Amino acid sequence: MDFLLLLRHIRVTQAGLMRRYRAAVSGVALLAVTVTVVALVAADRPGTSLAADSIDGPYGRLLSESVDLGPAQFTRVQLTAALSRPDRPVELTDWATAHGLSVRWHDGDSWAIVEGASPAVADAFGVAIHDYRANRGEVFYASPQQPAIPAATRREVVGFGRILSYTPFREGLPPTPPRDVPDGGLMPTQLLSAYNVTPLTDQGYTGKGATVVVFSFDGFAQQDMDSFADWFDLPRFTPEVIGGMPSQRNGESTMDLQMVHAIAPDARLVMVNVRPTVEGGGTYEKLGRLMQSVDRQFPGAIWTFSIGWGCDRLITAADLAPVRAALVAAHRHGTTAFDATGDLAGLECRGGHTWSDPPSPDDVGVDAVASIPEMTAVGGTSLSTDSKGRWLAEQSWYDVPLTQGTAGGASQLFGRPPWQNVNSNAGPADRRLVPDIAAVADPFTGVKFVFKQGVAVGGGTSQAAPVWAGLAAVINQMLNEGGLAPLGDLNPLLYQVAKGSAVPGFRDIELGGNAISPGGSGYDMVTGLGSPNIENLVKNIVLVRTVAR
Repeated sequence: MDFLLLLRHIRVTQAGLMRRYRAAVSGVALLAVTVTVVALVAADRPGTSLAADSIDGPYGRLLSESVDLGPAQFTRVQLTAALSRPDRPVELTDWATAHGLSVRWHDGDSWAIVEGASPAVADAFGVAIHDYRANRGEVFYASPQQPAIPAATRREVVGFGRILSYTPFREGLPPTPPRDVPDGGLMPTQLLSAYNVTPLTDQGYTGKGATVVVFSFDGFAQQDMDSFADWFDLPRFTPEVIGGMPSQRNGESTMDLQMVHAIAPDARLVMVNVRPTVEGGGTYEKLGRLMQSVDRQFPGAIWTFSIGWGCDRLITAADLAPVRAALVAAHRHGTTAFDATGDLAGLECRGGHTWSDPPSPDDVGVDAVASIPEMTAVGGTSLSTDSKGRWLAEQSWYDVPLTQGTAGGASQLFGRPPWQNVNSNAGPADRRLVPDIAAVADPFTGVKFVFKQGVAVGGGTSQAAPVWAGLAAVINQMLNEGGLAPLGDLNPLLYQVAKGSAVPGFRDIELGGNAISPGGSGYDMVTGLGSPNIENLVKNIVLVRTVAR
């Protein structure tokens, strides 16, 4: 609470300064930052060799800033193997057995888990495995080296994940009240007006038949849900809870659920407790299994993540294999997934640094899960409206003094998907770029919600992601009633309609940047394709789907 009070003091006293600063940042200075960061990103790209050499970058910094407690004392350690095909890994299993290890694999998975006693894993891969104590007090095991692929397994294994049981997860907190939109924050009806959703809701498109799943680390109070509905003239709603209600009450899930309800008040809302995924090792395996379970329970649901499981430069693509496979499978059932890119303005590897420290090369990075090509990554904007919520202008969200703002950049884990065919100066031509899209995230221009029986104002890309989830629920209802398939794997469709449509479905955000990019016309690593004009976007999507039938 002391931190929030201090932050409120900073924001209130420096609000005018920050607005002037955002407008005054020169293009030359931003371009210099971008050139520097591009060079840093290129230098950190993984090579094709997975030799058991020491890992540097943010991962090396994590270990160097933690206390080395000596050889690992954990009973068992594990790492993920990405497989070349979804077949039983016979060679890997034989090799593991010969070295006193075991392999866990499920039929149809394109990944497996190799595990065993710490000394046996260390000997088999020729690496050191130690216990460490992080700055926050957690004890975890890690190897400072990246395991190589044994020669006997190279026909089956394409890569290994880290030997690491620590995940520096993130979640948002309710920001301070805004000053740059009417009446101290947007009403739900004004949000609908700003993104031109009102013509659809007036026709009865309110998310009927859609299910939206909010993945969260913290819980909510039903009393806040009731008050939000009563105070803002919306129907009452009771979200379903999967995995037990978390005891923490930080406001993240409260804001997310209410943002979705504000846009799609007739959608079914589900909150999934994901806190167990960051308790102990095997984070991405546990997250992948949880996503599979949610897919079975709620096929075709819309997913929204306003939380994170670490930056891309801490892990390898093999670590994320369980998560990516679960997401691809959910797409086949009609699921669309949105993930907030983060609020550190492109410095998502910043970790536990003191905020007064200047940015370093090891700070540059993107949210690992948000950078998965099948995930729709959502960045953030500063929004300007009139008193009725009608859109006036929008720019990227970036508060320079606080090093806060919309995150984005080039993924170190994934190459450029074929559908991400954007302007040549958008970013490295061979890398997956994030974000894909954007919505309001600046806490000075946010949307009102109810937390601890008081009216708060949302902010961060953790607000923008559930906004898009609510919009998707409205669109899916319209598609369903028109006999068309749901949005499903959304990214290819978004880039298709952005490239050649009769009416613009996106508002291109040309003004502003973040810590790693100056932004500009067309796609950029700040706000992606832009923010939505939903009435136009729906027309474009319906046209594409109708022609494709």
